[in-house]
Parts: sequence; C-alpha cells; structure tokens
Amino acid sequence: MAKHDAAVATDAGDMAARLAARATPGRPLLVGLTGSVASGKSVLSAAIKSALDPTHRVETVSTDGFLLDNATLDARGLTLRKGYPESYDAAALVSTLHQVPLAPTRFPGYSHLTYDVDPQLARTIDRPDILLVEGLGLSPLPGGYNAADQLDALIYLDAREADLEHWFVGRFIGFWKLAENDPTSFYAQFRTMTEPDAEIFARTVWQRINLPNLRENIVRARDHADLVLDKARDHTLTLVFSR
Repeated sequence: MAKHDAAVATDAGDMAARLAARATPGRPLLVGLTGSVASGKSVLSAAIKSALDPTHRVETVSTDGFLLDNATLDARGLTLRKGYPESYDAAALVSTLHQVPLAPTRFPGYSHLTYDVDPQLARTIDRPDILLVEGLGLSPLPGGYNAADQLDALIYLDAREADLEHWFVGRFIGFWKLAENDPTSFYAQFRTMTEPDAEIFARTVWQRINLPNLRENIVRARDHADLVLDKARDHTLTLVFSR
C-alpha cells in the first residue's frame, strides 16, 4: 500500500470520480463504506451516489438489513451486542454480495425508527454499474467470513472518538424528539426521560456499547481499506490514505 505524501482535502465528488475510474463496463463495481456508528456513512454514501448519478447507474444498500432480527438477538442474549460481528447473519451477507455481479439480488431492509429488520424495506438490486454498500459488518465476521472479500474497493470513514460521541448523542436526541408523537418508534420508550437524562443515557450507550465495538472490531477494517477518509467535527473530509 502506498500512502499519499500528504493528506489532501476531499469531498463526495472527488470520491465519486475515484470510484468511476475503477468501474468496468458490464460488471458491477462493489464498494464498501464502513466506519464507526454515527460517523456519517449513509450521508456520505448518498452524496457519492448523487455525484455519480449523471454518468452511472448507482445503487446504495446498508448492511443493517443483515443484522439478526431483535427476537433472535434477544433469544441469543445479544440484544446489547447489536452491531458487533456476532449480531450479523454473516453467511447471508457474504452470499448476497457474491450474487450481485451474477443476477438480480434481493437485499433485506432495516428500519432505524423501529430499530429492527423490516421485510417491507427489502429491495432487489439488478446489476448496477456501481453498488455502494455502507454500514458495519465489513470487518472479519465469526465463522471465518469476511464480507470485504466480496468487494472491489473499501472506504473507511475515520473520525476522532470525541466527535463520534458528539454525533451519536445528537442523532439519539433527534430520534428521541421525533418519537414524542410516534408510539411505534423504538425511541418512544425513552420519552419518559427528560432531555438531559436522555443525553446522559445516550452517552452511556456510546461508552459501554459503541465505543468498545469501534475499538475491538470496526477499526480492524481500516488497515484493509483502499481509501481512508478523516472526518473533522465540522464534517470536512480529508483523504489520508489511498491505494
């Protein structure tokens, strides 16, 4: 792997151009985008897609759909391990990615409001020019599975832990506010809390669940990434590594 002589500022348009240069007519380019919870993977994925849309057929999918459903997680004692490698259907994730260049492929869906797999959100992807696969589960998984082996390129979105915590708490409070009038939301159960208490709770979740997962599992993908981006508190991006 060859590093740049110096980090350079970048944006979604630049990432789109780099991916377009890797694309081969007639075969889908599978690109993974991973990084910590709350790092902004889905936002960046959508921005890259938007930049590519004028010239390529692009689809975006999330690995969240390959999480075991909440009932299964609960039965296995993994409810507080959601997002950890063992909470994914690793075989399904790997086999589905393998299928993409061969035939139309069904991807399961996930709802962040109900915090569970949602069959109604499943989609069929039919061999796009570029498929952006964003989410966790792109580090080595139990059973010897590694979904990243099915990808043509892997992007790692890096950020400082303090910034990630800040963004996670902000996202949690955003969902908490939206749940005020939505009893179907997963976050409705936290509406008995005051906003300061909800913020304290969110920080506890970050410290006890998401931060350890980042340090123990998610960051392992960084060393295998083809592109590493650093994201600052103000959301500016810097390309710090490419190959």
